[in-house]
This record gives sequence, structure tokens and C-alpha cells, in this order.
Amino acid sequence: MTDAVLTEEDGAVLIITINRPEARNAVNGEVAKGIAAALDELDSRKDLSIGVLTGAGGTFCSGMDLKGFLTGDNPTVPGRGFAGITERPAAKPLIAAVEGYALAGGCEVALSCDMIVASRDAQFGLPEPKRGLVAAGGGLLRLPQRIPFHIAMEIALTGDKYPAERMAELGFVNRLAEPGGALAAAKELALKVAENAPLALAATKKVIVESADWTSAEAWKKQQDITLPVFTSKDAQEGPAAFAEKRKPNWKGE
Repeated sequence: MTDAVLTEEDGAVLIITINRPEARNAVNGEVAKGIAAALDELDSRKDLSIGVLTGAGGTFCSGMDLKGFLTGDNPTVPGRGFAGITERPAAKPLIAAVEGYALAGGCEVALSCDMIVASRDAQFGLPEPKRGLVAAGGGLLRLPQRIPFHIAMEIALTGDKYPAERMAELGFVNRLAEPGGALAAAKELALKVAENAPLALAATKKVIVESADWTSAEAWKKQQDITLPVFTSKDAQEGPAAFAEKRKPNWKGE
């Protein structure tokens, strides 16, 4: 990882931290490459089941580094998109731990995660129209999938900031934490998820994410294609054995 993106392991959880607090964790090319590399690590390692993405210094991410943008710094990674995540997020589950601002591209990064834990004083928004820009990093695509249509329109068209408590009421935020406690609350959720079998977790995410585009005629076949390898895995044998023997399972990711 680069200094702009730090990683830390807690059991089967990979914590990924955007580390540009002096720039409110604005995304430049270095951050984008660092996030992409961290996601590659998360997805490639059998001993990691889930990731937590957060920001250093009390801010999640203020969006694209506009100064860098003006000088030609590219905040995207080919194949992964803005911030190394918006076009191709992690295959494994990922939680955003949000303190402070998650605005513009920062909100789009949070939207690229599967769950969001936020401090009560965090704020979300897509202010791109206020700057003559458009939230083309997935914000306009994902936001209407997460919350009611008319409210998504309001957020996208006004460009205003919206508090975490309101976003939690809308189902956008999974859990609220006291200020300064978002990462701890996200880790608690991640560790709970990581108690489960990693292959099952990845397959579960894949079905939920991809099934939105499936027709009813193809849904069962496509689901079987994804889930059958899980049922024939070593972990599928370990789970029932651990249950019968009244012990914790020893997952191998195989």
C-alpha cells in the first residue's frame, strides 16, 4: 500500500484507511491506486473475509482532489473507476466507516460499499452540480437503488449536505455511532460478519448484487452457478461438523 492508503488486519477483517487528513482525504491518483491495491489484497487472500473502509483525521472522504484534477492528476484506476472502487468494488463484503464528510466522490465511495456505519454528526451529499460537475462516479446510479426515488432526486439536484441520522431513517446508513466511534462500530459489525464462512459470504454478496439484473426465467440458474461451488466446498463440510461437535468452525476459504 502507499502512504496515502494504509491497511491493518484484525482477524479476518482488513481495515483500509484513506490517509490524507490534511486534504480531508480527497481522492487523487495515489489514493485511487492504494484503494485498488487494498481491494485486490482483500479479494485474493483466503484468510480475509471482509473489509472496512474509513478515513483518517475525522473525515471519511471529501471527494475528488479538485486541485489535482486541475493539474491533470487522474483519480481513477482502469477497470475499477474513481477512487479505485466505484466501477468494480470488492468481491468480498465491504463496510464504510464514516466520520465527518462523505461528500461528492466521497459519498460515491461510501455507496460502493455494502454497508455504512456513520457517526451521528457525519454528513453525506452529492454537491457536484454546485461546482458545474455531475456525480458520474456511481452516485446517480446507486443512490436511487438505496433510498426512495424522490429523495434521491432531491439530494442529487440540490447538492446539499444531509445528516447521518436522516440518512439512517432512509435506510442509507446501517448503524449510527457516537462521534469518533464509527470505526469501532464498523469493526464490531465486520467481526460479526467474519464469523461466517468466507466463500458463503462472497457468494451471498454476489447473488444480492447481480440478481437485480436477472430475469425471473434465468434467476434460479444464475444463482445455482454462483452457490453450487459453496455447497461442494470444504467449508460446507466444516460448518455442519462444527455444529454437530458444538465447536466454532475453522474456516479455510476452500
